[in-house]
Amino acid sequence: MKRKASAVWRGGLKDGKGTISTDSGVLKETQYSFSTRFENGVGTNPEELIAAAHAGCFSMALSAELGKAGITPESISTTATITMDKTDAGFTVTESHLDVTARIPGGDQAKFTAAANAAKAGCPISRLLKANITMDAKLES
Repeated sequence: MKRKASAVWRGGLKDGKGTISTDSGVLKETQYSFSTRFENGVGTNPEELIAAAHAGCFSMALSAELGKAGITPESISTTATITMDKTDAGFTVTESHLDVTARIPGGDQAKFTAAANAAKAGCPISRLLKANITMDAKLES
């Protein structure tokens, strides 16, 4: 399986503008710029897209891990927060923190924790990132 996305950038770093598109068409010439990446401009940025990818990937991986334990969640809600720091090598994504709440009526805390840890380690986006990945996982029953 291969997935594609593309970006076009025009101009200098601070005064330029770019667009991001995906083959699926979900993103079509979506605007990004220096201000959307490093300030509070309107549009998206690569780090926000990585956070979305990590949250979505983890939620599906947790559902799969729970399924292996014979558990079907009512819902899984995940927020990924990406941290980008300036290091000696330049700006670097150094961390992705996952805040997850799973609603599983009558859920078993030990099975949930084991499934959440397996999903955190095993989701393809977690494995892609060379960053510290932390998590707060809450079970609602």
